[in-house]
Amino acid sequence: MSTTLAPGEIEVETPVGDEEHEHDRPWIVIVWNDPINLMSYVTLVFQKLFGYSLAHATRLMLEVHYDGKSVVSAGTQEKAELDVARLHGYGLWATMQRD
Repeated sequence: MSTTLAPGEIEVETPVGDEEHEHDRPWIVIVWNDPINLMSYVTLVFQKLFGYSLAHATRLMLEVHYDGKSVVSAGTQEKAELDVARLHGYGLWATMQRD
């Protein structure tokens, strides 16, 4: 069956399956280990930027220290970009990626 479009109309394909889910997937922010920053400083930055408790910030810092990285936040692409920029502002090595 053929569809006739009025002048100025365009036909748009509706995304199916994985494309919809891909758009909804959150972004994660990863902080990487570095030889520069003290563990106490990294813990303090996590508390200040994200409002984490001392215990939670310490756990994340220890993941960075022992595992080489830790996921410190998640959300929209815009939020992840902001978090990465803020972490860079405090001298931490951070990146973002889709979860």
